[in-house]
Amino acid sequence: MIGGKFIEGVGASTLRVAQEVGGIVVLTGQVLRALFPPRIDRRELFKNLYKMGNRSVPIVVLTAFFAGGLMTLQAGPFVKKLGATSLAGWGAGYAVLREIGPILIGLMFSGRVGANNTAELATMTVTEQLDGLRSLAIDPIRFLVVPRVIAMIVMLVALTILGDFVALVGSSVVAKAMLDIDFSTMYYSFVDNLTPADFLHGIYKSIAFGAAIAFSSCYFGVTVRGGAVGVGKAVNAAVVAAAVSIMLLDFFLTYLSSH
Repeated sequence: MIGGKFIEGVGASTLRVAQEVGGIVVLTGQVLRALFPPRIDRRELFKNLYKMGNRSVPIVVLTAFFAGGLMTLQAGPFVKKLGATSLAGWGAGYAVLREIGPILIGLMFSGRVGANNTAELATMTVTEQLDGLRSLAIDPIRFLVVPRVIAMIVMLVALTILGDFVALVGSSVVAKAMLDIDFSTMYYSFVDNLTPADFLHGIYKSIAFGAAIAFSSCYFGVTVRGGAVGVGKAVNAAVVAAAVSIMLLDFFLTYLSSH
């Protein structure tokens, strides 16, 4: 009895996840199709670029600064003990550029921008605004979803670049203030040991993360059911889906880059 219910629950959950993944794939296809010919509402695009990017800067700067400082704080005592302070910047920078920066900023972006995007689209869906657009022969995917997808990807990449720079500054400040490692030592550690490949590794991850956040948040926004209660459930589902997608993508992209 209990075993049967457990199997039934697992089966239902698996089918639900498969359905949601299939829905996101279909939405991705619709967005790609809407890009050709590229008739994008520029006003909607720039409005979303500003809203999603500008308002996220303070929290990204704060998160990145302390993430960089934390990496130095963890590795600094060991490199000093081994007399390898010239590697302190490399250790912190390598971790931030390739892993910590893109993941942390992606999760922060998902929780703030992705959730807000889902709430907006879900509210428009339950109040039948999307149906109103269709009645005017306006495709909601082309008019609302495409600009948001582009804006999310572009702004997450931009925020990741900003976050990388701030994290390296935070790493240097913490190294000087708490470990007495000179700024010049950290600077040359960055310059001599980090490569463009380390930077680009984080950038293409941020592109993938941005796409995952965009498609997840838009999908749950335009497929919401159940009024105000449904909006809350859609936001929760979008944030969870984006977070899981980020971790899975990070694993596979890291695996591919190492082979």
